[in-house]
Amino acid sequence: MGFFSNIDLEAYDRQYSDRELALGMAAYFKPHARRIALIALLLTVIGLSAAALPILVAHGVNLLETDASATTIILLALGVLASGVIVWGANWWRRRLTARTLGDVVLTLRTDAFTAAVEQDMSFYDTFSSGRIVSRITSDTKDFGDVVTLITDILSQLVQAAILAVVLISIEWRLALAVFLFLPILFLAASSLRKLMRRYTRLGMRAMATVNANIMESIGGIAVAKNYRQEATIYHEFDQANATSYNVNVRRGFVLALVFPVLNALGGIGTAILVYLGGLGVVNALISAGAWYLFLSSLDRFFFPILNLAAFSAQVQAGLSAAERIFALIESEPSVVQTDDLAPPPLQGDIQFDNVCFQYTKKEPVLERFDLHIHPGENVALVGHTGAGKSSIARLIARFYEFQNGQILVDSQDIRSFDLTAYRSQLGIVSQLPFLFAGTVAENIRYAREDATDQEILDLARQIGDGEWLETLPHGLATEVGERGGRLSMGQRQLVALMRVLVQDPAIFILDEATASIDPFTEWQIQQALNLILARSTSILIAHRLSTVKAADRILVLDHGQIIEEGDHDALLTQGGHYATLYNTYFRHQSLAYIEQARR
Repeated sequence: MGFFSNIDLEAYDRQYSDRELALGMAAYFKPHARRIALIALLLTVIGLSAAALPILVAHGVNLLETDASATTIILLALGVLASGVIVWGANWWRRRLTARTLGDVVLTLRTDAFTAAVEQDMSFYDTFSSGRIVSRITSDTKDFGDVVTLITDILSQLVQAAILAVVLISIEWRLALAVFLFLPILFLAASSLRKLMRRYTRLGMRAMATVNANIMESIGGIAVAKNYRQEATIYHEFDQANATSYNVNVRRGFVLALVFPVLNALGGIGTAILVYLGGLGVVNALISAGAWYLFLSSLDRFFFPILNLAAFSAQVQAGLSAAERIFALIESEPSVVQTDDLAPPPLQGDIQFDNVCFQYTKKEPVLERFDLHIHPGENVALVGHTGAGKSSIARLIARFYEFQNGQILVDSQDIRSFDLTAYRSQLGIVSQLPFLFAGTVAENIRYAREDATDQEILDLARQIGDGEWLETLPHGLATEVGERGGRLSMGQRQLVALMRVLVQDPAIFILDEATASIDPFTEWQIQQALNLILARSTSILIAHRLSTVKAADRILVLDHGQIIEEGDHDALLTQGGHYATLYNTYFRHQSLAYIEQARR
């Protein structure tokens, strides 16, 4: 067990008791109480009809001994037929209602799980694989639905068993008592395997989630893998994950394989004991041979659902494990927590960091007692080596992460007091690698503002290089961008991402500028789009282009989470400090003077 004991256990996972899981599931079924009541009624009808069949046959046989007429035979046949028709009709209706109810419950459960995943902050996705999260939303909800269907089938058989229990008592209470005394042995045997089944089922689901995550990552990065000839490596990683899943599920299969043989053997032993006791009763004239036969024929129907209840506890454990993983996701608390839900007025973009402390992990401090004031309409460029804290400042303003101490104010209001959706609607963000959704260019631009018309988008597009960049697209705004924008060049993706912000017209603009080299004409177009945005908003620019740095009202030079220099481009160069070093390292080669000198 040591190897499998902690297969990809997520930090937000928790173990629920059966009672907690039952209460959680009951909450989802509560809105469908009427359907469930009807299903229960149909289960009772099915149980009564099925249980009545051996009684009907037994009484029919007794009646034939005194009246073997054709009428009696026809009535007996019609009675058996009616019992079968009732069972079939009630079962069909019950399954139809169950499918509808279960579909609604799984729909709600999957929606809640997806909503919980979407509402998590970025630190959640930094920590946990998206493939494993997808597995909970899709595979686990399906497993939960399957097990509920199984439970309704078992309940139908249990109703039948309860009715047959009464029949057994009425036939011969002493033999029935022996049956009831034997039942705890069956349940004890099943219970002894229950924890083991739950454990391996849970491990099997985690292992399968790892396989899903591996597949998603491999397919998502297939271009990189092919570029570096790493197909064999990603196959090896998949093979390892798949082999682990195989080993876990084989062991789970071994545990499940014990259930039916053990319970059938115990059932056989119990039946043999009852045959012996019943035979003694007949010999001693305590019961009649007919009653003994009826008891044994009814006993088989009684034991079947009881054995199913114990045997299918493996599948029930799978459903409970699935529910456990789904509820863990739904109940996981995001790190970013708003203290109020105030609707922000149109923002001016006054941003103030007051004594802010922030860390991604306890051993990784990024900002310590950090102070910064960005004035409305100001364009601030953040520069510094990797890990200086540039992206962290932008992410805190966007509320992607929670800071630990201090205060961030926007227009003199605590950033944590705003309604997060309303606040972010006034933010425009372009990441270093702009993400485009499969669809057209126009659909991606309209993503930030659904009511933007094609004409409005076209008018804005023409403000950038007279719209010449649209001519590079095969079908203009109707051009399909492909998955993640793969059909467009990096420059075109950046232009579409900037257009998305232009259409939104945000009060605060955050740009994590791309480091990839692009042709001068496209860079000129990007700068034009950028200038249009900068003229309308307070801007925080994580700058990688000299043109962006020089255009900023103020440059902040960061080092290990502290501002060590600030000013405009010329003033900082004159100081000959850290910025001058950065300029000579990263920016100088982009200057026109450097390019002209290099050509000589």
